[in-house]
Amino acid sequence: MSRLAIFDCDGTLVDGQAAVCETMERAFGAIGSPPPDRNAIRRTVGLSLPLAVRQLMMDAGEVDRLRVIEAYKDIFRETRLSGHLREPLYDGMRELLETLSADGWLLGVATGKSDRGLHACLETHEVKHLFATLHGADRYPSKPHPAMLEAALAETGVEAGQAVMIGDTSFDMEMAQAAGVRAIGVAWGYHEPRELLHTGASAVAETMAQLEELIRAPA
Repeated sequence: MSRLAIFDCDGTLVDGQAAVCETMERAFGAIGSPPPDRNAIRRTVGLSLPLAVRQLMMDAGEVDRLRVIEAYKDIFRETRLSGHLREPLYDGMRELLETLSADGWLLGVATGKSDRGLHACLETHEVKHLFATLHGADRYPSKPHPAMLEAALAETGVEAGQAVMIGDTSFDMEMAQAAGVRAIGVAWGYHEPRELLHTGASAVAETMAQLEELIRAPA
């Protein structure tokens, strides 16, 4: 019976904190608006871009929100094309992915990134070939809606009970709960371990070795 491990991207597979924060600050500056506090920006990582901007601009009008969204996309794209975008894989992540794949696990991604951003990230790190199913925010409702996980299960033919979602935010944990998928948190991302446990994580990994043990543990 196939087993499926689905990973979030930012804060789980790769460390994109600086890139996200700097891009959001520049996007606000592009419309002449003071940028949010960096901690507030970090709290929105994992959401789709429109929902993240909505949370950061609760009192703003829709026109200004759309301007920030477009500015963010343009700035992020320019940074990536210029070769200045840094989203390093977390130490040990490549080895974990290769080991799981070699042992017969199917791998997937469910992320708030755009499809283009996700594919570019995985191609840059030369790990895209390891994944059987990839789902970004362009085609689905934002996390914690379970649509991305449901699509990953349907595409791979894996039952929810044989899948696990690995993520660093409460949005990931809530999404897994909604899809009936076991949830594992990681402590190196954007939300605190206590938040992950409170929102449905079966456990929170502190190290890559511990994450592998938790993924392999019986459901």
